[in-house]
Amino acid sequence: VQLQASGGGLVQAGGSLRLSCAASGRTFSTYNIAWFRQAPGKEREFVAVISKSGGTTFYTDSSKGRFTISRDNARNTVNLQMNSLKSEDTAVYRCAATTQSILILSIRRRPSTYDHWGQGTQVTVSS
Repeated sequence: VQLQASGGGLVQAGGSLRLSCAASGRTFSTYNIAWFRQAPGKEREFVAVISKSGGTTFYTDSSKGRFTISRDNARNTVNLQMNSLKSEDTAVYRCAATTQSILILSIRRRPSTYDHWGQGTQVTVSS
């Protein structure tokens, strides 16, 4: 599966952005899809993940309550709605796909769990 992320931009603190991850290939619905982010000088950080069917989602403490991940398997897309953005959300965001189970925290937040990655989209939140 090939992934392409889009939707980043510049927004003021407290604002919202909606990121999209478009996938090619007929096997999209067999993948769990996650969003990661990486700020300058920092390690890649797990943000959220959604299961193959869309029925299960997981977030980090920092994204829970502000971000919502969703998917449309008919359109091969996963979205990340980000509200109440903060300056610390500034980063390059990338979507990633895995067929591994996402039920265990240590596995779902580990970048090496994911086999396929989209290119990044820059999110900049000004304070």
